[in-house]
Amino acid sequence: MKQARFAVLAVFGLCASAQAQDASESAAPTPFAVSKSAQLLTGDTWRDGDHLFRLYGVQSCLRGTSAEQPNGNKLDCGNISLAHLAALFDSAAVTCQPIGYALDKAAFVVCGAQLNGDTIDVGTALIATGYAFAATTAKGKAVNENYLVAEINAKMKRAGLWGTTFQHPVQLLLNKRSERQE
Repeated sequence: MKQARFAVLAVFGLCASAQAQDASESAAPTPFAVSKSAQLLTGDTWRDGDHLFRLYGVQSCLRGTSAEQPNGNKLDCGNISLAHLAALFDSAAVTCQPIGYALDKAAFVVCGAQLNGDTIDVGTALIATGYAFAATTAKGKAVNENYLVAEINAKMKRAGLWGTTFQHPVQLLLNKRSERQE
């Protein structure tokens, strides 16, 4: 029994050593503060200088699509998402961690905002308030399951855009993908 435990510990030790070596060989991207001069493009994407950034796992409402309020007033759904990202960026210090790249060379980032002494996940904040949605893979699976839970809760509470009538951006994008494949 002692030999089996020793063998397991030895394997864990080798794995940890290999992971540490891999981490030191490829330095992780450095977290950065979102500049107040960043140009917001959509409710999930912005440009800062020559760099394009996109919130990982977040899908904003698409610009040019409508959100109809209960009183019949129609608004641009994408502009609503954009306004809420702008308000969050304006009211909090936001720091992001690059985690990969999109096909259009945008850096996927996960961001935290400092609000009232707490750090909140920007994606969760936008989705939980109903102004963004959980992004999916091409097959319709949520990229981040926590974001899907936040979206379902916002929908149940009729928070944000869920209190209007709108075309869900993920469904629109999935429909476009399937049309291109036909």
